[in-house]
Amino acid sequence: MRLRALVAMAIVFSLAPAVPAFAGSSPAPAPSAAPTPATTENPPAPAPSAGAEDPSAPPKLEAGLGVDTDGARVIVEVAAPAEAAPVAGEARLLPDAQVVLEPPDTSFIVVQGTGESLTRLAEDPRVRSIRRDRAYFPTSLASGLQVIGADKAHTAGFRGEGQTIAIIDTGIDADHPDLAGSVVDQECFSVTDESEGAQSLCPNGQETDSASADAKTSACLDAGVNLCDHGTHVAGIAHAVAPAAKIVAIQVFSRIDDCDEGGACLTAYESSLLLALDRVAELKNTIPGLVAVNLSLGGGLYEGACDAEPELEAMKTKVEALRAKGVAVVAAAGNEGALGAGAPGCLSGAVTVGATDDADRVPYWSNYGSVLDLFAPGVDIDSAVPNNGHQVYSGTSMSTPHVTGAMALMAQKSPGTPDALLDLLKAAGRPIVYDGVSTPRLDLGVAIAGDAPDPAVTQNPDPGDGSAPGDPDDDLAGDPSPEPSSGPSPVGDPPAAPAPEPIPLPQVTVTVTVTATPAAPAAAPVMCKRGTSKKTLTAAQWAVEITRGKGTLPDATLACYLGMTAKASKVFSELTRVSTLGTAYRVLKPAKKTARAGFESELLAAWLNWAHGGVNFTAKVGKTTTFRDALTSAEKKRLKGTPSSTTTLLLRKQVNTRHAI
Repeated sequence: MRLRALVAMAIVFSLAPAVPAFAGSSPAPAPSAAPTPATTENPPAPAPSAGAEDPSAPPKLEAGLGVDTDGARVIVEVAAPAEAAPVAGEARLLPDAQVVLEPPDTSFIVVQGTGESLTRLAEDPRVRSIRRDRAYFPTSLASGLQVIGADKAHTAGFRGEGQTIAIIDTGIDADHPDLAGSVVDQECFSVTDESEGAQSLCPNGQETDSASADAKTSACLDAGVNLCDHGTHVAGIAHAVAPAAKIVAIQVFSRIDDCDEGGACLTAYESSLLLALDRVAELKNTIPGLVAVNLSLGGGLYEGACDAEPELEAMKTKVEALRAKGVAVVAAAGNEGALGAGAPGCLSGAVTVGATDDADRVPYWSNYGSVLDLFAPGVDIDSAVPNNGHQVYSGTSMSTPHVTGAMALMAQKSPGTPDALLDLLKAAGRPIVYDGVSTPRLDLGVAIAGDAPDPAVTQNPDPGDGSAPGDPDDDLAGDPSPEPSSGPSPVGDPPAAPAPEPIPLPQVTVTVTVTATPAAPAAAPVMCKRGTSKKTLTAAQWAVEITRGKGTLPDATLACYLGMTAKASKVFSELTRVSTLGTAYRVLKPAKKTARAGFESELLAAWLNWAHGGVNFTAKVGKTTTFRDALTSAEKKRLKGTPSSTTTLLLRKQVNTRHAI
């Protein structure tokens, strides 16, 4: 059996003009300002030249800025770097406006100004957009290392000397400065399958390469974006925990070019995974210090141990063989926000890892329950990506290498079997208690440095609420499968969050997760469950709701709805991220009016209407078609990359504008 393909979404930049409404929705009108007589102190904005402005174009000014009387710090985007200085000069002449940043050789400036002054500045044809300069506070990798006490273990002299860890993933940038020459062996197992459009990612172009797992090969690039950055990010985390340990990098993914209307994605075949596990077993014969293998990937979702599943027998055998040879198989639990884990994390022989943030809260998207062995930091982790870069990702993919690196430190201090090392880590970890389950959070300060154990943290209600922080990276963690959840089917009330979580903010760049995190959680927990509304909203109305300060629904409620959507849908957020308010807004009001964008806008609105209570799965949206039938059909089309205008129209007219059930 082949594990299903996992889509790895490309990182895309969003430094663009304000996004327009999609065809059929009504864009918010641009705020207007009263005309001001021209004076020497307050000259009018230059008159647009003929044809310079499109009257039907979306407003340049971000919603709400035009009526802001207190003043706001904004980014003013201009058409070219040469126009930044003249626009800055104009801004300085406006009342209640101040240029606070004018970077050289860039196409933007930063201005502090009131709504009136910003509205006037937006009239300049050289200005492309004006948007709030939002603050983002990603948790650094150093912060996570302190949470798990890795810094104390390093000070005590335990850095992983004499140990080696294997990273089975999307290859690696072995020359990245963060890895400091730690990569000692590279392998590649990457399927070529013409019938499914799979292309090898091995640097030599073949299905195997015993010399390189380079993540910078041309096959990894799609329109200048590196699709293979996940493995380097994971390796960077493991190396930060165990900086003296060596790394074996194994590439197991293949590339498919037509998975998303021509967009490229990555997929891992089970055969590649099995070959990689065999290779790790072989290397153990020549590298005695090979102590752990990291698998920040998985397939399916199992509530408990999956050892008896026939389709997983081969993988179970490989995992047990490595365990018997002294190699711990450390696997991501997955990002479905559900009880259980994907394979191989669901195997009892694996060390299964879920995610927490720096305050030891379980984010809504992390899987949880008795099948987990450990929690580790996985929210907003800043680590290496190819070409000497860094990126902020979240997910159980990021939690797993914390534990893989910890295995190397533990093996240096107390050599033993994988089970013995795991027992030591579990005994030293800080207990996270929920729903009658206690899962320890990794703590090397206790396990190695001898610190006193931290008291247990009780979370009630349980993990699983959509209001928790974070936006998982497209997580190869989720699986080598684009559909780790069970798909569009009725679900009960999802488990609630441990506490209200920070408001996800729209992102300047799509870095999987960038959220503002308060110093301490709020006191009262918020229960996440379906709403009780009897009305539905259009995609444009949902976009207004999601815009901060514009809608009537609390941000925590919206985050809850997005979390429920991510659990029930096969499209959101595996193919398209909507786990934050900002990413959801860009789906509901896409920047480009393509057929796919319009389809996804209506599909997301339909899911939000379901979460809000405006439509039930059994509601009729045609003579014989139920809402659930319509969603199932729509998602199948999207997963195949063939969304139809007929389905878009059905969702728009029969679901999102029906108003009352």
